Amino acid sequence: MANQTRIIKIDGMTCGGCVASVHTATADIDGLDDISIELLDNQATVTFDDSKTSADAIASAIEDAGFDATVANS
Repeated sequence: MANQTRIIKIDGMTCGGCVASVHTATADIDGLDDISIELLDNQATVTFDDSKTSADAIASAIEDAGFDATVANS
């Protein structure tokens, strides 16, 4: 198990409901250990087990919820 922490930029969040939608969209991702969403910075900090998921997969789940999500370069 190798945990990684990455930042995902999220465009389109405007309120607490959007934050809740992102939490819901990512809740069932196997290997996602923690997600901290910052509405004012339009980003999420994610910690995940890279043997089970990836930052791109997490960003894709956020996009499926209706937001534009991009993994920031580390």
